[in-house]
Amino acid sequence: MPETAAATVAQPGILHRTAITIVQWFDTDYGVPEISSLKDKSDTIGWGRSISFVILHLGCLGVIWTGWSWFAVASAVFLYFFRMFAVTGFYHRYFSHRTFSTSRAWQFVLALWGGTCVQRGALWWAYTHRHHHRHSDDEHDKHSPRQRGFLWSHIGWITSDKNFPTDYSKVKDLAKYPELVFLNRFDTLVPILFAVLLFVLGAVLERVAPGLRTSGPQMLVWGFFISTTALFHGTSCINSMAHVWGKRRYETGDDSRNSFILSLITLGEGWHNNHHMHMGCTRQGFYWWEIDITYYLLKAMSWTGLIWDLRPVPATAYDPKTHRNPGHH
Repeated sequence: MPETAAATVAQPGILHRTAITIVQWFDTDYGVPEISSLKDKSDTIGWGRSISFVILHLGCLGVIWTGWSWFAVASAVFLYFFRMFAVTGFYHRYFSHRTFSTSRAWQFVLALWGGTCVQRGALWWAYTHRHHHRHSDDEHDKHSPRQRGFLWSHIGWITSDKNFPTDYSKVKDLAKYPELVFLNRFDTLVPILFAVLLFVLGAVLERVAPGLRTSGPQMLVWGFFISTTALFHGTSCINSMAHVWGKRRYETGDDSRNSFILSLITLGEGWHNNHHMHMGCTRQGFYWWEIDITYYLLKAMSWTGLIWDLRPVPATAYDPKTHRNPGHH
């Protein structure tokens, strides 16, 4: 009798937690606990949160049935870089570090653009990244290879219930805009609409331009699932690889490193040690040979008047005294 009673009591708790997790796929602020109560919570993989990543990766296998076309593959590549720019230029350099200024209307467009990346909302992204800089590679860092290993820093951390909520008190400069809070709270809305748009585009092209040899399902698989999966891992390489492999120009107190290869994959984010030393500047490739495509695109955008006041690299960044190996750039 006692065992049966205990099981009866435990079951509703499991069902309740499962229901909350499902609702949070669509409303990320629903039923979230106080941030302070999560401080001592164990940081483990949340299997309920892992389902979306499993679906994302399994979706790539749809290529077995849809096949490929040059148009679909080219679209996947284009959308990878088009959205990588949203992650690096907007989620990172604008929302997280405010390294340039823009209007409220264009700020909303940037948040929408970033939403197509399927990397949560702009406020959650900014809060998480600002937390990373405050605790880079210490015991409180959410995704430190030094503390939890490579796989955790690459993908495990984002599935943890502890890392799910947005602490709006840490992004007050952004949380004062209701439209940004809305996009952050309902962060699956934009990805779903984006996926539907790709499917419709493929279906229309199948009818009006059959020579492209594409279709709705094919564009969904290549433009959404494959491109988004590659985008996620490309971005995650900064959390994992950029704290393990590469060179260090500055002594930053963490393991951040510079990598030419990662800078190509992420449009300039590979100059991670530079960024950890001077996180307030728009440019992360400090020297002419440090390719930073995100900066080039932001600079071009500033010529249109859509953004302005790009923060420059401070003069101290070029002072050999600040380098770990003076005389070597």
